[in-house]
Amino acid sequence: MILEHVLVLSAYLFFIGLYGLITSRNMVRALMCLELILNAVNMNFVTFSDFFDNSQLKGDIFCIFVIAIAAAEAAIGLAI
Repeated sequence: MILEHVLVLSAYLFFIGLYGLITSRNMVRALMCLELILNAVNMNFVTFSDFFDNSQLKGDIFCIFVIAIAAAEAAIGLAI
């Protein structure tokens, strides 16, 4: 895919998540919107890692750490 298309999609996801995070009163909905924000950030990490440096996997590895944080956040959401 073209870099601009992925960045626009990531920006849409980020701002939808940000709007939902600001306007939501429900904690579970706020956590779901936070997941959208984290997924948008992950898309940016993977895209820039692929676009600028194909030989090293810095963005991909950092994306795995963000997914682990999101999994812990989902467990907290289920506990609520």
